[in-house]
Amino acid sequence: MRPTRILALTSANDEAPFEIELTWNRGQVEPYDNGGKDAHIAFAVDDFDAFHELHEKMGCIIRENPRMGLYFIADPDGQWIEIIPAK
Repeated sequence: MRPTRILALTSANDEAPFEIELTWNRGQVEPYDNGGKDAHIAFAVDDFDAFHELHEKMGCIIRENPRMGLYFIADPDGQWIEIIPAK
């Protein structure tokens, strides 16, 4: 039996400017390989290019997906953080 994956967007309250994303990889049957980090948090940033430049200088970018317009950094504990442009 395949585990169920869910997509949900929620905010802490009506005034909170942030959301938590849980992703469901619909239709994917092969194992999802994100370096063994099966869960991660994503942040939408207003100035994507400035953040990318900063993270590049810090040397913490671990994976990029230009086609999707996003990249991942690693925190000091090695957990993945997704950076996406605010829309």
